[in-house]
Amino acid sequence: MNMTPPTTTAVTPLRPSAHFTSHTSWLNDPNGLVYHQGVYHLFFQTNPFGSTWGNISWGHATSTDLVSWTEQAVAIPATDEEMAFSGSAVVDTRNTAGFANDGETALVAIYTSARPPVGEMPGLQAQSLAFSTDDGATWTRYAGNPVLDIGSSEFRDPKVFWHGGDDGNWVMVVVDAVARKVLFYTSNNLIDWTFASDFGPAHATSGVWECPDLFPLRVGATGETRWVLIVSMNPGARAGGSGTQYFVGDFDGTTFVAERLTASDDLEEYDWLDHGRDYYAAVSFDNAPANRRLMIGWASNWDYANETPTSPWRSAMSLVREMRLVRCADGRHRLGQVPVIGEGHAGMTISEHTIAVEPGSRSTIVLDSDGATDEQVLVHFDRDGDSASLTVERGSSGIVDFHPRFAAPNRVPIGAHIASPIDVRIVVDATVIEIFLADGTQTVTEQVFPSVALSRARTQQ
Repeated sequence: MNMTPPTTTAVTPLRPSAHFTSHTSWLNDPNGLVYHQGVYHLFFQTNPFGSTWGNISWGHATSTDLVSWTEQAVAIPATDEEMAFSGSAVVDTRNTAGFANDGETALVAIYTSARPPVGEMPGLQAQSLAFSTDDGATWTRYAGNPVLDIGSSEFRDPKVFWHGGDDGNWVMVVVDAVARKVLFYTSNNLIDWTFASDFGPAHATSGVWECPDLFPLRVGATGETRWVLIVSMNPGARAGGSGTQYFVGDFDGTTFVAERLTASDDLEEYDWLDHGRDYYAAVSFDNAPANRRLMIGWASNWDYANETPTSPWRSAMSLVREMRLVRCADGRHRLGQVPVIGEGHAGMTISEHTIAVEPGSRSTIVLDSDGATDEQVLVHFDRDGDSASLTVERGSSGIVDFHPRFAAPNRVPIGAHIASPIDVRIVVDATVIEIFLADGTQTVTEQVFPSVALSRARTQQ
């Protein structure tokens, strides 16, 4: 990682209104997403002392509508003995860990303890617990930490959920990052863990695997259920740098089996959660009401995350997205994603377009500030024979010179399951653009740093 502070002197004054940002500090992966007593909790990787990566702790924000967030005190601070890397949180309604007293319910965070090197010995990563019995206001580290240690320096990002009914158990999904494997463990009490199985390497493997998630989804109105395994990877994603892929399959409580694996070396053959440069480490909320599967990702890329030109904050989250599973005409299961937007937010623009992508033609959506500046983002739709593509050009979007790879166009092949004309929804919120094609069966997220908010989206041939 690049730990050097940015040298760009120009700083965008824009801060998103509906994409969460930490008030004065660095932010990366979402952690510990959990719903409890009417409140959504968003924990996140943060450096409480600066706007670049370091001193990694769990920041904390809360919301009742998934759009307006209130930043709280740091929940799990870094210490001399460990940084608190990514993880998850659960509502221990059965008090399996024994942290709650009578009349209490414990929220339990499962996080990676990243311990510093000692002499020539590398720093180790192991899984630890912290708990709260006051609805997430304060957190206490478990005295018996770590609860799962395999002596590895690349063992991280646990996602934990309850599997089964009252006679079920906890499942931990965690990565052996350099081996490009997802490991599955089970437990009755969140403290004692038993190895069950592993998955991988598979599909995109040129970078380390991080931030897994696993959850069931119904396939449309069919009544069928499939399981979705999320795996983030950095570097080497389809758009360069960081990205997140997914696998659809079955899970029996111990083993995940993907229904589709390809031996192709073409990254476009794989299933990507988002096709933009700036969507990483997405995970879902535990205990969401009405069995909704709600996800949020980090809207940035490790290629340039430490150098993006904002101050005193750096990086934003994506919008929360509600996930669904669609069986497309080609028989392939794909995730559909619907942004949770709520009521209007100052500075956020939402536009709807219908784009006809004809052979040999180009249609362009121009995002600009209605003449206030000459800064703009171009979203091109092209077709060459049977192949259609979307290209995002942000080279004239404002501040782009803070990293040599930031301004490069991102060309995205449009999935063959998407027919012309294409329904396009674009959300622009200060420094984050999220594009949803065909009911969100393909999405593209990109950062921009204009001097004036991009407030208009118009089409041109």
